Amino acid sequence: MNTQKIWEEFNQQLLAFINSKINNQENAEDILQDVFLKVHLKSNTLSEKTKLQSWLYQITRNSIIDFYRKKKLPITNDLTIDIPEEIDEKSFLDLCNCLMPFIHQLPEKDKEAILKTELGSLSQKDYASSIGVSYSTLKSRVQRAKLKLKDALIACCDFKVDKNGKISPLENECPC
Repeated sequence: MNTQKIWEEFNQQLLAFINSKINNQENAEDILQDVFLKVHLKSNTLSEKTKLQSWLYQITRNSIIDFYRKKKLPITNDLTIDIPEEIDEKSFLDLCNCLMPFIHQLPEKDKEAILKTELGSLSQKDYASSIGVSYSTLKSRVQRAKLKLKDALIACCDFKVDKNGKISPLENECPC
């Protein structure tokens, strides 16, 4: 896959991820440019094309850490990343189709917060500013919405929750 195609497929998703860790649009865009420069220079080192998304997120995480180090800033955001496993387009669309009814059942403020930040391209800080609420208020709203989604999924589908509160794979097919 050439770097132009990688850019077209992943730039928005990586920018949203960077924004969630940096909370400054200008710095996030600079980091994204740095990520794609590294991708361009190191694309020949990617041996398995099926690991592209994981590789991109690792480069992005390292670029965020480099940013904090360069600026001599304390790393205040949680930079641990649940690197998404590779997922084919059909599985992704199936997952979206399954989640959207649950998202639309959320109270309007929670639904908008999830759609704009977690599934959209705005950082929580930018979205909070655009709707006139504090960053901590919006952060709490997103957390509550995620918990409501988790509870709705567990009630509907045969999910198990591990000791850390993470949803584990389905026992059976989800009826959604």
